[in-house]
Amino acid sequence: MNDFPDLSLQELAARLARREVSAETVARASIARIEEMEPAVHAWQHFDPAQAIAQARRLDAQAPGGALHGVPIGVKDLMDTADMPTTYGSPIYAGHQPQTDAICVAACRNAGAVIMGKTVTTEFATFHPGPTCNPHRTHKADGTLQVHTPGGSSSGSAAAVACGMVPVAFGTQTAGSIVRPAAYCGVVGYKPTYGMLPLAGIKSLSPSLDTVGVLARSVGDAAFFIGTLSRLPLSPLPAVAQTRLRLGICRTQHWDRASHDARTALERAVSLLEAAGARLSDVSLPDQCKGLSEAQMRIMGFEAALAFAPEAQANPDGFSNAFVRFIAAGNAIDGATYFAAQELAVAARCALTGIFNDVDILLAPSTEGVAPAGLEATGDPIFNRMWTLLGNPCVHVPLGTGAGGMPIGVTLIGPRWGDAQTLAAAALLEGSFATQQ
Repeated sequence: MNDFPDLSLQELAARLARREVSAETVARASIARIEEMEPAVHAWQHFDPAQAIAQARRLDAQAPGGALHGVPIGVKDLMDTADMPTTYGSPIYAGHQPQTDAICVAACRNAGAVIMGKTVTTEFATFHPGPTCNPHRTHKADGTLQVHTPGGSSSGSAAAVACGMVPVAFGTQTAGSIVRPAAYCGVVGYKPTYGMLPLAGIKSLSPSLDTVGVLARSVGDAAFFIGTLSRLPLSPLPAVAQTRLRLGICRTQHWDRASHDARTALERAVSLLEAAGARLSDVSLPDQCKGLSEAQMRIMGFEAALAFAPEAQANPDGFSNAFVRFIAAGNAIDGATYFAAQELAVAARCALTGIFNDVDILLAPSTEGVAPAGLEATGDPIFNRMWTLLGNPCVHVPLGTGAGGMPIGVTLIGPRWGDAQTLAAAALLEGSFATQQ
């Protein structure tokens, strides 16, 4: 299975379903890639090759019965697994062994997936980083290695997919934890409409915001994976009527934070989509959308302070200094401020509906720029917060590289529950970029 790193998830699943290759062979190929790359990347919190092979052998003894039969996947270590420890990125939960799977993990098993292990998450999916390095590392002039952040909080999932350890891996997003690591690592990141996949069995940070999604090597693979789990017809992607596709260029109120690389990526996307026949126009967000990033931060902080009250009482010394400050800030937010932030989100969602009467999809920056050097921080989710609060589907599409050869791309945003059309537009951009390479 030497071509495994180059196969799409869908092609791999098709070969496995036709019994052209065994689940054990695929698992061993994945293990070989992990063992090759992991000493430098550190994508995995828990990885047991024997456990993965045992799963694959059980599947090989059965007739293929699910869309993901034999496909190796990564599971973010924020999600409970009944047969693997789940630490939520915190020493408080070192060695913690859940009794049952998170619902989304159970759905993967029902579809026949091989759970390769648990990918690194930042502490409780916030901002204190883990050990994962961006696979797209650059070297200083003197030849020494300069590592870059993979982003967070789905750090290990993005890195594992970027270097071919697995074709897809779970991510979750509360601020920018799918889109940002996807952008930094040069993979596709798909944050579905809020509520598409259930959160039961996932350590909650902010119930109003937490969203399950995926990191993948292509838009089609992301659609296939989430479509399988949600039982929605997301794959195959519908053909886009290119001459009628209306895209709104949305630079957002944070455009002054966009670097030269981010601006160039947006211009590249505009050029590619225009050449593909789409109609593009500039879009200004309604006044109700002002202050959404700040509202997202207030909601996230307020809810997280409540969610982690048990740990704060029982084991406060287990928190990082960064998490202590985060919880303290959340505790300083009163209920009236929290309600006002939620009311602003409701008003903005209603106002944005009017925007989608005039355009089909919005096009916006994914990040301020390429992944920052060092592992002390995971980057700023400034261009992601508002979309997560609004609950709209978002797809990050890689568009080459920027400074130092590091990945860069853009985000396509659709109306709530317009995931299929958002993915289809993202696939159009992805394909247009590929034909120019």
